[in-house]
Parts: sequence; structure tokens; C-alpha cells
Amino acid sequence: MAAPTSLTELAVPLDLEPMEAKLVTELPEAGDWQFEPKWDGFRCLAFRAGDEVDLRAKSGKPLARYFPEVVAFLKALKPKCFVLDGELAIPVGKTLSFDALQQRVHPAESRVKTLAAETPAVLILFDMLVDAKNKSLIEMPLTKRRAALEAFYKSVGDQESLKLSPFTLDRDEAEKWLARASGALDGVVAKRLDGPYLPGDRAMLKVKHLRTAECVVGGFRYGTNSDEVGSLLLGLYNENGELDHVGFTSTITDIERPALTKLLKTMIAPPGFSGKAPGGPSRWATERSSEWQPLEPKMVVEVRFDQVTDGALPPRHQAGPFPARKSAHAVHLRADRPAREAAQTGRRHARRLTATAAR
Repeated sequence: MAAPTSLTELAVPLDLEPMEAKLVTELPEAGDWQFEPKWDGFRCLAFRAGDEVDLRAKSGKPLARYFPEVVAFLKALKPKCFVLDGELAIPVGKTLSFDALQQRVHPAESRVKTLAAETPAVLILFDMLVDAKNKSLIEMPLTKRRAALEAFYKSVGDQESLKLSPFTLDRDEAEKWLARASGALDGVVAKRLDGPYLPGDRAMLKVKHLRTAECVVGGFRYGTNSDEVGSLLLGLYNENGELDHVGFTSTITDIERPALTKLLKTMIAPPGFSGKAPGGPSRWATERSSEWQPLEPKMVVEVRFDQVTDGALPPRHQAGPFPARKSAHAVHLRADRPAREAAQTGRRHARRLTATAAR
């Protein structure tokens, strides 16, 4: 069979959906599972056929124009045919910066090129779907796909921009990864050793290291086309006694929403956040979704989250076609906690956690 020279000739289509993971609370028992780190980046399928290279996000949207340095190093590899599954990440110091990834999704090509030179991305590999002979591997068990991936990685030699994700069959070792999950590591993924690659299916399991913190509600946003609350804006007091915006939560039930909206309207008063305030709209947001109402800093909410950023919770969700952080999950209101005491405790707790540069 002749080697493909066009992406349309590959053994799998460009619109192939990546296999996904179901969120669970604990890792499965060892024996039938392979455990891998869950990296803090953009999921990415990398395609190459001859001189053509493409990168696709989990949503199927093209990523190549935002990561020209990744396209360049994949095009320079000796194998001229492959489809790889992995994670795009940008190392900053000793961790990975999700913020740096999001900055790449920029309409100006000149800006993208500048960022690519200043903060080059790496591709962390964890699966192989098509080999150098244009043979589809998706129906093969994970053990054989992993063997093919390791052989591919060995064949390309030491590449600064290409990394091979580790794995373990030892559940105890995976639990240790999970216990120290922060920074570059977002959690742990479990895959069946005998399982084929199932595009679009949640055939893997993922566990995240969740934490809780008490935050002050410094403001709120109305829901889209609604007069009721859509999300609460969360704050923590900084060392100067100012209330900084650190994230949001939109996990409000329909039953709670009317009464909560009525309560919040009685608390509307500027400035809400006396330190860092919520930013303006992103290019994916509407004018309505960017508006927010300031509140007297009296309400405390306990939230559950999986990452912090220099003392901040996951940021505002970016509504758009590319990966973005999700909000913190509200556990319950804390009527028993004075706002300043709770938020100062939350700030001290957040500082003890490893930052992930994901604002």
C-alpha cells in the first residue's frame, strides 16, 4: 500500500471523535486497568500524511493555526504517516499553564506566532490510532496500541516538544499520583487493558482530586435571557484586606433560583470586589453575560473545585468552541460563617495548594 500523501487518505477520518472518560469518585481495582496521569491541557488528535499535518480539539475544531510550532515539529518527524492522541500543554516553570493555552486562541496570526516563540507548546502522547503504514489501530486492545506508541516514540528519538505520558498497572501508585494531583497533573485516568479505542464513547474512567473552600459572594450575574441569577461571583480577601474575585459557580438549582435571586437583589451595593474585579467579556461572551451586579460582602458559600491558580479558583467559563475551565461547584451556603473570617481561611488554604496558572 502506498504511503498516504493527503490527510483524506488516512485510515481514519479527520472528524474522528476522541475516546472520552466518565468522571467517577474512585479508581477501579487493579488487574484489568492501566492508569495514566490526566494532564492539564487541551486534548488533541494529531494527524499527519506526507507533508500535511492537522490538529483537532476534542470538539473537532481545528487547532493547527493556534499552535504553528507543534505543526512544524510534527512535520519534521521521520515518520510521514500517523494519527496520535494526546494533550497539548505549555510548560511554565515546573508546571503547565492552562492560561497560556487559552491565550493561543487568538484571531491575530502575528500574536499567535509571538506566543508560539515565547511559550512553545509540547504534545504529551498517550495513544496511537494509525501507525506509519497507515494501518488503523482503533480496534486493537490498549496493550497493542501502547506498544505501537512506544515504538513510534522510540523511532523519532529525543524530542523536546514531544513527550510520552507514563502509565502504571499498580493502583497504589496511581493513588499516589492522585494524592499529589495539582499543577501539571489534573487527576488520573483508567483505561481497560483489553479495550479497543471507542471514538466518542466514555469508555475510560477519570478521577479528580477535589478540594473545598469557603468564599465570599461579591457579586452575581443574571442568567441568559433571564431575570433570575445565573451564577455567583466568588471572592477571597487578600493580604491588604481587599476582596479579590477568584472564580464563579453556576451550580444553582431551579428550585433555589427564585428565592436566591430575591435575596441577592436586597444585597446589591457597589463595589462588590474591592480588589481584583471580574473582567469584561471574552470574544465568545455576549454583552449580557459579561454584566455583573456587585453585592455587599456578607454571603459565604462553600465550593468544591479541582484546581487553584496562584490562590484563585477556576475562572469564568469561556463559552466557545475551544477548551476552557469550568466553574467551581457550590456545595452549600454558610450562614454560620462571618464573611471576612471565612474568606481569609479560604485564602490561606488556597495559598498552600500548588498553583496552576489557569486564570
